Amino acid sequence: MSATTGKKKGGGFLSRQAKTKDKGQQLEHISEDELLKKNSVSPDDVLGLTKITDNYLCPPEANIYGIDFTRFKLRDMDSGSVIFEVAKPPPAEEDEDVDPDEIDPNAGRFVRYQFTPQFLRLKTVGATVEFVVGDKPVSKFRMIERHFFKEKLLKSFDFEFGFCIPHSRNTVEHIYEFPTLTTEEIQDMMDHPFDTRSDSFYFVEDKLIMHNKADYAYNSGA
Repeated sequence: MSATTGKKKGGGFLSRQAKTKDKGQQLEHISEDELLKKNSVSPDDVLGLTKITDNYLCPPEANIYGIDFTRFKLRDMDSGSVIFEVAKPPPAEEDEDVDPDEIDPNAGRFVRYQFTPQFLRLKTVGATVEFVVGDKPVSKFRMIERHFFKEKLLKSFDFEFGFCIPHSRNTVEHIYEFPTLTTEEIQDMMDHPFDTRSDSFYFVEDKLIMHNKADYAYNSGA
């Protein structure tokens, strides 16, 4: 499915739908250990993974473009209702008492979500993200997001952000078409909170520059 570009607004708003690249395309399977030994990781590399990663495939310092996500919102495309929304708070003053050696270098790279079982029955969800760019232009900005339940790949999403000018603030809505799950699969995912996990890989010019992780529970309010 090709990307669909919407009208640009003040901060640069794009609406994009996931491209399906897995169908009919045979990618060579590769292990996480093999990728950790490479100098750079490509989109085809992560599409060849057969399970969720245990480690981050690039360090935080790989983000030389100063890309920072500042707002995130999920909405049900059928009803228009907002499911989840969060904004990054403004930077606080540095605490002089904090030991730099005690700061987790991966802080901010992992998110835990808790949803109701109804979330698993949604068909199409819009994920709006706002992000800022540093002092370098960003070409071929692309995200590949892979969702697994235990050892099973549920869905692989592939989005292209396009070109971003330096010092810009951008808003993009990704359109997720969820896989149809059986009643048994939904119950199994409810019964095993946080066994549903995702890797989000971000590339600039086909080189991995950011890797974020998340896990999910679907038993809230159950």
